[in-house]
Amino acid sequence: MPNDSQNLLNELRAEIESLRTEIYKNNFPGSQDFNKYVRFNGRVKVPSYGSTPATCEVGELCEVSGKLRICSAANTWTIVGNQS
Repeated sequence: MPNDSQNLLNELRAEIESLRTEIYKNNFPGSQDFNKYVRFNGRVKVPSYGSTPATCEVGELCEVSGKLRICSAANTWTIVGNQS
């Protein structure tokens, strides 16, 4: 009976280690989406271009001719706010 308990404990330890390996070892994609607001304690660098890029993904930022732009839909740039 005590041997059965030890065997079960060893099996559980092996399963836990297997799960740790799956979860923690190089199992994350290059990017992650977070559905929360983010506060930056530093600066966010925005790329600057001479003309608006032809393609973009929603949420991308860029600066063209001193104006901040955001990609509001696929391949559609919109000037952010009231910039003069």
